[in-house]
Amino acid sequence: MDTSLSLPRGTAAQASPVAAVSTVRIADDKAMLRAAADLTRDLVKPRPAVYWADLIGSVVIGYGALVVAATSGSTAVAIVAGIVAMLGLYRGLSFIHEVSHMKHAAVPNFRLGWNILVGVPLLTPSFMYEGVHNLHHAKTRYGTVEDPEYLPLALMKPWTLPLFIVVSALAPIALLFRYAVLSPLSLLSPKLRTTVVERYSALAINPQFRRRSPEGDAKAYWNRLEVGASVWALTLIGLTVSGVLPLRAFLTFLGVASAAAVINQVRTLVAHLWENDGEVMTVTAQYLDTVNVPPPALLPALWAPVGLRYHALHHLLPGLPYHALGEAHRRISAELDAMSPYHKASYPGLPGLVSKIARSTMTRR
Repeated sequence: MDTSLSLPRGTAAQASPVAAVSTVRIADDKAMLRAAADLTRDLVKPRPAVYWADLIGSVVIGYGALVVAATSGSTAVAIVAGIVAMLGLYRGLSFIHEVSHMKHAAVPNFRLGWNILVGVPLLTPSFMYEGVHNLHHAKTRYGTVEDPEYLPLALMKPWTLPLFIVVSALAPIALLFRYAVLSPLSLLSPKLRTTVVERYSALAINPQFRRRSPEGDAKAYWNRLEVGASVWALTLIGLTVSGVLPLRAFLTFLGVASAAAVINQVRTLVAHLWENDGEVMTVTAQYLDTVNVPPPALLPALWAPVGLRYHALHHLLPGLPYHALGEAHRRISAELDAMSPYHKASYPGLPGLVSKIARSTMTRR
């Protein structure tokens, strides 16, 4: 999942032609694509018990620790609890990625349960990713101006990276404003409503992306979720202003949500190499522009949860459930020889990935 951010694509205008073209000219490695499909046919069925147990465990830990952080008289305990709350809720929130991919009949009522437990309370209902994320996986859209989740960050100016991270800290405030203010006001103005739908209803990073209005059942579901999120945002503000909810609790909630948004934005920063400047890419080129951080690294389980540490593999097999990605990676890695491009998308950890993209931007001064 990616957070909203407006950085002008034009800052990549001086991108290196070599960097842009080299990814485009990579031919599809048919052996890799065939192995990925053949070796994982038995892994495509999601396991509802795993989904529900993981989600419920995440929210119990997250909300429980949030209460401790908001009420503890010990600063040290509050800080530790806040970190635990952030990690638990971040993991729970990351299931929006699974919700956007799954066939809902395969895990009955999971989308509804996720929205009740996480989506609406954290003001990120599933419609903000459903119908958006699938465009990122469209073969002819990835890395182009029509991809809502892509910016050529490696080809942009150095100042864009810290801005990309810092601005995400404001996401909770922006979401409160979107649902407490813009949602109700947009009912009175068709023009404002169009703007809210097109520009403020998607977890996207491409500022040129404009979302289409939903239709039919999707519109009805969207409206129900938006009403729920709007009522919750107004209730949260009202309870705080009236003193029913202590200001400390409100600020703790915002702080934990802000920290989760920052961690997610860091993960987004290293989810791809961001080296394409708008050209259509082959599937193999898209894979090599994406990142796996497999074991033995342990920390990716925290900053890239719910299968996001296998992001490159996910782009090869977007229909594979998150709990099957580890086994899929082991099978494919063992099958393909060391010269296969499959192995080239694996990286040891976060520091090296951040350093790689930072070094790339340093050439754009």
